[in-house]
Amino acid sequence: MQPFAVGPDLLATPQWLQAHRGESDLVVADCRYDDDAAAAAAAYRAGHIPGAVHVFWPRDLAAGGAPVPNLLPAPEQAADRLGGLGIGDDTLVVAYDADGGHHASRLWLVLAYFGHDRFKLLDGGIQAWEAAGGALEQGDVQPVRRHFSPQAPRESLRIRADELANRLGEPGMQLVDVRRATEFDGSEARAARGGRIPGARHLPWQDNVNADHTLHTPEEIRARHAAAGLDPEREIVTYCQAGVRAAHAALALLLAGYPRVRVYDGSWAEWGNRPDLPIETGPTS
Repeated sequence: MQPFAVGPDLLATPQWLQAHRGESDLVVADCRYDDDAAAAAAAYRAGHIPGAVHVFWPRDLAAGGAPVPNLLPAPEQAADRLGGLGIGDDTLVVAYDADGGHHASRLWLVLAYFGHDRFKLLDGGIQAWEAAGGALEQGDVQPVRRHFSPQAPRESLRIRADELANRLGEPGMQLVDVRRATEFDGSEARAARGGRIPGARHLPWQDNVNADHTLHTPEEIRARHAAAGLDPEREIVTYCQAGVRAAHAALALLLAGYPRVRVYDGSWAEWGNRPDLPIETGPTS
C-alpha cells in the first residue's frame, strides 16, 4: 500500500480565506450538518460565508441506497455531484462546518479518494470566521456546474468490510474506533447490534479538537496517539458510524505524520448490521 500524506498547508485560516475568497478557481463549501436535511438547509440560508455553496453529506458525498447508504460515492456519482457543486478539475475547495471540521472532512475524503488534492479545511470553522470579523450572507448560492473528472480511486485511503474482516488480528493493522464511549461499549446501539469491531482501540475524534473548534497541533495529535500505542510505521484504520467522524480522525492522523491511514467508510452502519461479522461489547480490560 502506498502511503498518502498531507501537508500543513491543508489548513486555512480565516485571514487566508478573506484574502483569497474572490478568486475564480476557489469554491467555499459550507458542510454544516443536521439530522434533518431541511434544518441544515435553513441554517445555511440563515447565514453562511459569502459565496459558500451548501454541501449536505448524505446527499452529496455518499452513494445512497441499500443496504449501506453511507459508502463513498461511485465515480459517476462523484463526477455529477461534485461538478454540480461547482467543483472542477482545477478548483481549490475550502470547506468548513461548525464542528471542528467533522463534516468538512468527509468532503476532503471524497475528493482525495478520487485524486483531487486541491483542498483546504478552514481551521476553527464558521466560528473562527466570525471571531475574525468575517461577515455572513443569507440566502442560497447557486453553483456554476463544472467538469469534475474522478481519477482512479486511491484505495490506500479506504478499506472495505470484507478485507477488514479477513485481516482482523493482523499485527500490521491498527484499528481505531472514534465514536462515543457508549457506542464503543455497545450500550448505545445504532445498528442491529451494538458494540465494536474486535481489537479496536477507543480514541474519540473530538479529542483532536480544541475548545475553539480548531485542531490540536500535529505534535499534540501525534503524542496522543503514540501514548495509545499507535505505531506510525503500521497501517491504521479508522471507523465510526457512517465514515464521517472517521474521516476527521484520518485527516488529523495524516497531519500528525501518520502516513498509512485508511477509512472504513461502511463503519458501524455496515458492520453492526451484518450478522456474519464478529463484534465485541462491554468495557475493555
